[in-house]
Amino acid sequence: DAYTYNARNEVFCNAQTGNVVLMSQHFMAGELTAGLGYFFPIIFFALGVWVAEKIQANYKYAQKLHWRQGVLLAEILILFTVGFLPTEYNMLANAMASFACAMQVQSFRKVNGYSYASTMCSGTAALSVYFREKKSKQLKQAMYYFGIILMFALGAGIGGNLSIRYGIRMIWVSCGFLMISFLLMFIEKYKHFHEEHEIK
Repeated sequence: DAYTYNARNEVFCNAQTGNVVLMSQHFMAGELTAGLGYFFPIIFFALGVWVAEKIQANYKYAQKLHWRQGVLLAEILILFTVGFLPTEYNMLANAMASFACAMQVQSFRKVNGYSYASTMCSGTAALSVYFREKKSKQLKQAMYYFGIILMFALGAGIGGNLSIRYGIRMIWVSCGFLMISFLLMFIEKYKHFHEEHEIK
């Protein structure tokens, strides 16, 4: 979002609600071209969710490479390509970024078992339950959600400022973080493999 908003004509790649609002506003003002700039990311976001779901269904039990790692590799390739697209192709770049973002959102829906589709609502609700019932589990859950919000805010702030200062190539920073995530999943797989064999 920080990248596409600051470096690619103020379009969102994740918060499609914002794109729907801006698309509708432009269409109703008779500004067709401007409206299409928000329409295509919405369509490609939906397509990205659909593709990620198909990948999960077809490769859920793959042995050599976890299906989520396949999604990460696809994201890296797509976003790396986006970094080469000049600003004349912002509409295509935003559509591709939205597609990649949707694949990630669909594939990584939980953190330690907690869904984070609406982190602010979930975190505040968990905190409210903790103050009412004093259960440490609810406080831990709230901290997870607020931790996600904090990391999101830090990433958005850093990403936004880098995009403003250095331009369209800054999407490659995201590729670097995605590659780290890809490699960390091998470590997790290795740990699970040894834990299973130790139990046996």
